[in-house]
Amino acid sequence: MGARLSSGGGGGSGKLAAQNADINVTPFVDIMLVLLIIFMVAAPMATVSIRLDLPPATPPADDAEPKEPVYITIQESGSLFIAEQETTVSKLAADVCAAQGAVADCREERVFVRAEPEVKYNQFMEVMNTLQENGYFKVGLLNEDIT
Repeated sequence: MGARLSSGGGGGSGKLAAQNADINVTPFVDIMLVLLIIFMVAAPMATVSIRLDLPPATPPADDAEPKEPVYITIQESGSLFIAEQETTVSKLAADVCAAQGAVADCREERVFVRAEPEVKYNQFMEVMNTLQENGYFKVGLLNEDIT
């Protein structure tokens, strides 16, 4: 803010100095432009999207009962179980298909894999790779025991 001084050089004329009532908007405009640039840069980052393949919204047939899913359990010792039946990696695909029962294409059904926390990564990936090699692409991963 600025103030206008009296014309005299301090001659004691008794007049008070009149104040300048104009608002300096330059700092306000500077802050608004900086905020505009920040929001223009940040807005595209907030609109990151993830592709989701959702099933169609069709209700199931009235007589269709939901099937019990197949659970593959990997224990710390490396042993595999399909439900309560023990299996090996070499027989895994055949045993998963047998556990699903009379299904036209057992590879189209969802399979859930759960492992104990102490299972080594290579044991887990061996099971996942075996399932993928045999055409099981609908695999769900569980991190908690479902009862």
